[in-house]
Amino acid sequence: MSDIIRLLPDHVANQIAAGEVVQRPASVVKELVENSVDAGATEIKLVLKEAGKTLIQVIDNGKGMTDTDARMAFERHATSKITSAEDLFALQTKGFRGEALASIAAIAHVELKTRTEAAEFGTHIVIEGTKLISQEMTVVPIGTSFSVKNLFFNIPARRNFLKSTNVEFRNIVDEFERIALVHCNIHFIMIHNGNEVYNLPSTNLRQRIVNVFGSRTNEKLVPIKESTEIVEVSGFVGKPEFAKKSRGEQFFFVNDRFVKSGYLHHAVIAAFEGLLKESTHPTYFIYLKVPTNSIDINIHPTKTEVKFDDEQALYSILRSTIKHSLGQFNVAPVLDFQRDSSFDTPYNYEGTEASTPTIEVDRNFNPFSREEVISSDKFEYNPFENPFLNTEQKEEEPAIIESKLTNLPHENEEVEFVDVDTGEIILESKHFNSGSRIEEEERASTFESKVNSDWSNPQPYKDFSPSVKQSPSSKSNSFTRKSDFSKASGQDWNNLYEGLHDLGQDLDVSNLQFESEVVESTLFTKDQAGGTNSRTFQINRKYIVSPIKSGLVVIDQGRAHQRILYEKFMQDITDHRASTQQLLFPLTLYYAPYEVVILKELQELLKQTGFGFESLGSDHVVISGLPVNVAESEASIVLEDLITDFQEGIPNTKFSQSDRIAKSLAYSLAVKTGVTLTEEEQENIVNTLFGCKEPDVSPFKKPTFITMKVEDIEKRFSL
Repeated sequence: MSDIIRLLPDHVANQIAAGEVVQRPASVVKELVENSVDAGATEIKLVLKEAGKTLIQVIDNGKGMTDTDARMAFERHATSKITSAEDLFALQTKGFRGEALASIAAIAHVELKTRTEAAEFGTHIVIEGTKLISQEMTVVPIGTSFSVKNLFFNIPARRNFLKSTNVEFRNIVDEFERIALVHCNIHFIMIHNGNEVYNLPSTNLRQRIVNVFGSRTNEKLVPIKESTEIVEVSGFVGKPEFAKKSRGEQFFFVNDRFVKSGYLHHAVIAAFEGLLKESTHPTYFIYLKVPTNSIDINIHPTKTEVKFDDEQALYSILRSTIKHSLGQFNVAPVLDFQRDSSFDTPYNYEGTEASTPTIEVDRNFNPFSREEVISSDKFEYNPFENPFLNTEQKEEEPAIIESKLTNLPHENEEVEFVDVDTGEIILESKHFNSGSRIEEEERASTFESKVNSDWSNPQPYKDFSPSVKQSPSSKSNSFTRKSDFSKASGQDWNNLYEGLHDLGQDLDVSNLQFESEVVESTLFTKDQAGGTNSRTFQINRKYIVSPIKSGLVVIDQGRAHQRILYEKFMQDITDHRASTQQLLFPLTLYYAPYEVVILKELQELLKQTGFGFESLGSDHVVISGLPVNVAESEASIVLEDLITDFQEGIPNTKFSQSDRIAKSLAYSLAVKTGVTLTEEEQENIVNTLFGCKEPDVSPFKKPTFITMKVEDIEKRFSL
């Protein structure tokens, strides 16, 4: 048997290695920019065309390379950053494998220009698919310039699997941000298709974060800082109220290197426990400094996975640090016994001392004195006062009733009473037994209760004319007093209840009439009883049920509304007939620079759906008009969802931009599960859905309705 194992050619081996190192244009950007950082550059410029598919150029003012180093840099496992295996555990640079440039040169057209400070001339090298095309001297500034063109030109399958321009651009932005956020002393510039996306001058960390993610980010940040023998923690976390539905703004850096760690992420989430809304994620920019010999970053070629010596200790320290910062800055409740007592004092009381409250007591007040209780001077309202008379007339009007004890009727005395229903003054002669002070008080109490009772059930105002008539002794509405009650004394309260069982026995209720209307209730409402006019009803605030000739149709209200809105937006884009509601005051929305770039690319198509843009700045957009079915409060959410969809390649990238915009807007604006719809809204969705071109599926190819035939229903009942 002949030997079959042989060495692969270098260009084949490089292509295989490139498949692991260079997965997309963002991988090239990462390797080239990190090389510039390792070269000590203070200014790095990144130029892109078509999200790196056509051109990736990185220009820096670093140390540069000699002509020999420039050629050696494209050989496999050639590097200047380590010399022995022990150096892997004391790394101070981004790269160390020596594979990146060789892998890039194997699958693209690469052009290198470089010069050191000591050299008078620089070096210009051109390589295409591992083949050296030319190497010559040239005049260039100090530093290095890499140009990578036609990525994956010799691997068509890999090139065909690249995502859309927006998705690949978002991946590049991610890599660019990860490097820019950890090297605040370097001036970074990014240009895409001739447009400047980022211009980040050298600054401090907080300002760098604000420059990258927009000016609105500053108010969201809470600083964190802790120093121990194991780790130094610094950075910022976002306030819980600004948590987002996506995980875009979450960064871990270990020794100035971006890493991914689900374990440490769990520590952050644990620190925010009880502070986040459901399905939201906190923002954080966390920087860890650990001894280089306590971590291993040689796990994966991307160098984003690391292993720590003591993960549990890091977990506890990180969690407690974040919780302490959230409490210290009043983001979360915390007990702080050293806090200044005047910290929460309102400004208008600042500087004043708290005084002991005082209580004023009327020592002459006797709660058992009936004179104090029923005196007419104490009443706030007078039921016998005419509110329509002016002040002078009120002063001339004689008092009708005095409720003081001294004015109570005595034995064999005529008494004036007022008929509350008619307003007439009635003279009635009554015989009153002379009694004790207590008996007079009780008579006054009975009189007072009658007045209060009538006042609590006020009658329409009547003019109390001064007409007087003699009342018969049987007048029911005069203030008569039962002898049983007048005999009661303060020492024998049981006598008050004598005779109560006889009350109401002589009452004639044969002619009793009710003023309220008799209501006859049924199990069903008027519309439901015997043939209803409503043809739809809602189930679980998610489905709409409507009868059809063959049985019933059950419609998913969200998917149906998506189909309706999708076809409307597509028709508006095609016919250029979208209606716009102009805003009285322009609406300004703030976004990250890369998000504004996406909106600029979609601006013309968005105008065809009804959006009106007054201007688009570097980190904000000014909107002057909105589609008729978009409220001003929803504009920010709709555009954020649209940007996210184009960043993540949702909907499917095989469709046109107009189709993807229509799908994204339809998904954002469609009615959601849990919304109660009126009968009119339900019928409108049903009728409009079946007027669509494809009513049976949503824009995302999910069924919008199902039918239940009468035969199927009868089979279920026949079991």
